[in-house]
Amino acid sequence: PRLAVAAIELSRRTLRVIRQNLFWAFAYNVLGIPFAAAGFLDPMLAGAAMALSSVSVVLNALSLRRWRPG
Repeated sequence: PRLAVAAIELSRRTLRVIRQNLFWAFAYNVLGIPFAAAGFLDPMLAGAAMALSSVSVVLNALSLRRWRPG
């Protein structure tokens, strides 16, 4: 039973991280795509922003590794 409680807590934290990652990925694209389409954003800068977006998603997901059952 204790493991079931820990599994539920971990799944809730995982869903929270997934939602955070989706929010930030969506925010990057909502802001970046119109600027890039209008020609205001240099393609190199757009590529760097996309790479940083991916890195932030991975780092946020890796934060789950620090979780320990309480």
